[in-house]
Amino acid sequence: MSHDDFLTELGLDVALHHRIFDAVDRSFERAVLSRPDRPARMAYFDGVIRGAHGERVREIAARREAGDKFIGTFCVYVPEEIVLALGAVPVALCGGTAASIPYAEKMLPRDICPLVKSTLGLALSNTCPYGPLEDLAVGETTCDAKKKTWDLLARDGGFHVLEVPQKKGPCDRDLWLDEVRQFRARLEDVTGRRLEPAALAAAVRLMNRKRRALARFNEFRKEASPPISGLDALVVMQGALVDDTLRFTERLEELNDELAERVRRGVGVAPPRARRIMVSGCPSVMGNWKLHALVEAAGAVVVCDETCTGWRYYARLVEEADGDLDAQLAAVADRYLAIDCSCFSPNEERLASVVRLAREHRVDGVLQYVLQYCHTYNIEAVAVADALREAGIPSLKIVTDYSEEDTGQLRLRIDAFLEGTGR
Repeated sequence: MSHDDFLTELGLDVALHHRIFDAVDRSFERAVLSRPDRPARMAYFDGVIRGAHGERVREIAARREAGDKFIGTFCVYVPEEIVLALGAVPVALCGGTAASIPYAEKMLPRDICPLVKSTLGLALSNTCPYGPLEDLAVGETTCDAKKKTWDLLARDGGFHVLEVPQKKGPCDRDLWLDEVRQFRARLEDVTGRRLEPAALAAAVRLMNRKRRALARFNEFRKEASPPISGLDALVVMQGALVDDTLRFTERLEELNDELAERVRRGVGVAPPRARRIMVSGCPSVMGNWKLHALVEAAGAVVVCDETCTGWRYYARLVEEADGDLDAQLAAVADRYLAIDCSCFSPNEERLASVVRLAREHRVDGVLQYVLQYCHTYNIEAVAVADALREAGIPSLKIVTDYSEEDTGQLRLRIDAFLEGTGR
């Protein structure tokens, strides 16, 4: 069966699907594939991005035919270990393209976050091939726009919302642990399988292996002349959210070996005196390479991402334990509650993490990346800037969306910021 026939069988608007995702593909070619001297093993991760709405969809369809379930996610707070332990397939579904936003704006107001509009636009335009395959979609309560969007998406059923607390005290931990238990029960119902301690232990080990590989990968970015660009690092992180967990981890371990060899041979993507930049704040999900492309086109290199498509995704391991399911679920819950999101208040842990990461990566400056109308990151940027200032680290807040309309203005601001950091 041709891919177009496959998409037609799923009930998609195939012509519109091609228009939207051809635009994404062209953006990827301009921003990423055109760059010189990329690691050879990046070819696999390029394929993950380009196949995310092609080969990966058909792979998931085959898994469903074999009896497995497909779980769509929208946030790194969704415990992947539980999904994997029940034999299901987790894939992130957040939208990173401006091309789908007009379809959401027919229903939603214009002045909300582009990530939410892009995500809903893919659903409303009948162009996302994952939608017809979902056995369950999982949202969370990290922002008001998302919460109310889940209400719209839940109209057709098959939706579960995780209540993420707003603080990290003992009562909040209890609330979150109960949410994780309810999630486990919902997944057991969807999959028709019972969560077994041995299966959860194996899934924890696999996810910890993945996190260790990602941590090693990002350690290479601390080199004086990093062997990989920030753009390529972003591509890898985006791929981590959609690819098969074991296959992704094995391919990343191979890439890590190549990067170690590049370091040994002194092969870097930027001269040692290139400005070193950390991006902090909102995620850059698949389809969105805008900020990293602008920074690195200006001659700097992004060496760290304090985002959900960066450090937050792989930071901290789950404590590995066998036999006691309650203890295992508590360990999973504790790891995910420790993620530093701007939805928490107070949020001293995140402020400390931003400063620590900036120092560890010896950055010349931090770009606070804020998606338009993301109020929590926009307001928390004040406290982040203050913490960085006290540490002697320059920062600049960038508020933008997925469009190309402000790239000229952003280019001027980024150039001026880089010049001001000096060396």
